[in-house]
Amino acid sequence: MEERYTFDVIGVVHSCYREKFGIPRQPGLVSAATATLELLTPYNRVEAVKGLEGFSHIWVSFIFHAVESGKWSPMVRPPRLGGNEKVGVFASRSTHRPNPLGLSVVELAGIEANEKGVILHLIGADLLEGTPVIDIKPYIPYVDSLPDAIGGFATSVPGRRLEVIFSEQADETLVSYEESCPQLRRLISESLAYDPRPAYRVNDEGGFRGGVHFYEFDVRFEIIRDVLRVTEIVPEA
Repeated sequence: MEERYTFDVIGVVHSCYREKFGIPRQPGLVSAATATLELLTPYNRVEAVKGLEGFSHIWVSFIFHAVESGKWSPMVRPPRLGGNEKVGVFASRSTHRPNPLGLSVVELAGIEANEKGVILHLIGADLLEGTPVIDIKPYIPYVDSLPDAIGGFATSVPGRRLEVIFSEQADETLVSYEESCPQLRRLISESLAYDPRPAYRVNDEGGFRGGVHFYEFDVRFEIIRDVLRVTEIVPEA
């Protein structure tokens, strides 16, 4: 007999990442990637997070809300395999799943909890602005950290990194926003160093041009060989 379940959204993420393109493919890779998790009524009660401050990291269960509903495939092409080799969807962390559920472990940098509500401050998030959250659990090192576990085709942190440099215009913009957004330079450098291109575009001989949105900034760049040059940073109106 088929059973159906429904889940309440308990919170929403406010993130430095404003679009899917450019988000690191795993949590914890970009230490400058900050976010807040705002709990929603009736779950935004001080009692609901009592004791959570004693944990350095949390598991966040969320919905891939920017993925087209109903779009999934039993086989996918993980970027770690160059975008050419296929594996089963359940052997991957692809966003295109039968149920669009994601799971990330992130650093808990602080908790604001008072009569107005509850906000969790996160570090190392790989979460898109507006991500709906359906559960939070504490990360418990003695059971959640398994040093002898086998990682299949993802055995280590991606080794190939791009050198990130800034044009004169981009550098001037960063300097002008150092006080209001001091982490912007590091966020751009760390995020883009992991190469945001689709796997099938990595070896383009003619180079690659693109753009990403971090906070309220349109960041435009070009990639030639192993160097990514940020050409322009435009604050959104």
